[in-house]
Amino acid sequence: MQPTTAPPPDAQVLVFDAVKALAFVGDLSMGQPVDHSARTAWIAAQLAAALGLGAEACSNAAYVSLLRWSGCTANAPEFSELMGDDVGGRHAMLAAGLPAHLAGSMTPVAQIHCEVSGDVAHTLGMPPSVELSLRRIFERPDGHGQPNGLRPPDIPVEVFIVSAASDLEIFSRVYDLERALSYLASRADAAYPAELVEAVRRHAVDWLHTLEQDPACVDTAPVVGIGTTSLELIADVIDLKLPWLTGYSRRVAQVAAACAERLGLPALARQRLYRASLVHGMGRAAVPNALWDQPGPPSESAMERLRLVPYWTARAARRIGSLADEAELASHADERLDGSGFFRGVSGAALGIEARVLAAAAHAVLLQTARPGRAALSFDEAQAQLQREAQRGRFDAEVVAALGGASRAAEAPRAAEPVGLLTGREVEVLRCISLGESNKEAARTLGISPSTVRAHLENIFRKLECTTRAAATLKAMTTGLL
Repeated sequence: MQPTTAPPPDAQVLVFDAVKALAFVGDLSMGQPVDHSARTAWIAAQLAAALGLGAEACSNAAYVSLLRWSGCTANAPEFSELMGDDVGGRHAMLAAGLPAHLAGSMTPVAQIHCEVSGDVAHTLGMPPSVELSLRRIFERPDGHGQPNGLRPPDIPVEVFIVSAASDLEIFSRVYDLERALSYLASRADAAYPAELVEAVRRHAVDWLHTLEQDPACVDTAPVVGIGTTSLELIADVIDLKLPWLTGYSRRVAQVAAACAERLGLPALARQRLYRASLVHGMGRAAVPNALWDQPGPPSESAMERLRLVPYWTARAARRIGSLADEAELASHADERLDGSGFFRGVSGAALGIEARVLAAAAHAVLLQTARPGRAALSFDEAQAQLQREAQRGRFDAEVVAALGGASRAAEAPRAAEPVGLLTGREVEVLRCISLGESNKEAARTLGISPSTVRAHLENIFRKLECTTRAAATLKAMTTGLL
């Protein structure tokens, strides 16, 4: 759906709140508790201080910890293909290590992750050392890391600090402190320098005791203060998990804001709706890609996991300062006026006007989004279905009417216009690739040869200074090329 009304409301947020949102999504993607990255960040800052490093290094280590898993949505399709369950597979990998038979397949997966997380840090305006650390986050001092097999001094010390802090956090929680320290000792001079292991051994008891006695200590902002950033970045990172959802959250936000304006809602309500729409998919990271990609209706067990998506989005509200109101509203995206929605099952007057708008807008845009096993509906088809559901009491009829009057979906792909950095044809190719099409599928869509698609992709990667499709998609979204 393309809105035809005023530009969307402002969506600037504090960088630290954006970082916490990305940490939340990353923890869900890794199958970890939602405070894993925050706890790791606190431990990493303490470890940096114990090593005699300055305040800047302590702050950088904390930021690297919080953004460490920000590339997880980008390589979820590849991880899903490798392990069947991208969320469960990552959870098992962190607690027990990567299965030996998959070791040789991890380089491209790591490349996607590192490239995207580095680009996220760059977009957020992070210090160069944070960005570099994220681009090399899986490298090891023994040269057996991913994706480039680098060795010191080409690997920032923050990489080793964060790796050790994460291993301590996970193994002490999943097993016990003794096993955690034994595990770190077994990886000394391989995964991280021995002096880091010794520092952890000396201080781990005190650190873990502090975390247990004062859990709120993890919410302290790192030392370096960084201004504001666009909330659209969070939406784009969320949508990377499923290529067929590229740009989905932005479209929902635009449609919801336009509908709210047509309904005469005040400016603050329109802004809250726009921002809530951008983050309403945060909880999606907790559900494996295989469940989203399966054609046909979900099984009962799959539906139980899908019902938790808005629950996890609601959990985000408790952790993300200035986004608390928006995340709470966002968690109503799957509620229905007759009480048949989830996860709360609220109905009638308990579902406020903003929640009604968000629910209708999200469903309308989803109906017009092609996904595995289901073609996209046209605008008229989607509007007719919404009207039928409104008649059955699932959506607010007034909201559905306003939704149709405020926006209109394109009946066919928009013609690509040259946008400066990329040619019109390159934009067309990137649009196809960003939606998950293979080179052959993109060639069919555009009526060109696969070799021509490859040539265009090489030019796109060169111009956007990236090497993976996920990174190209994120850059294109954040810079307005798509």
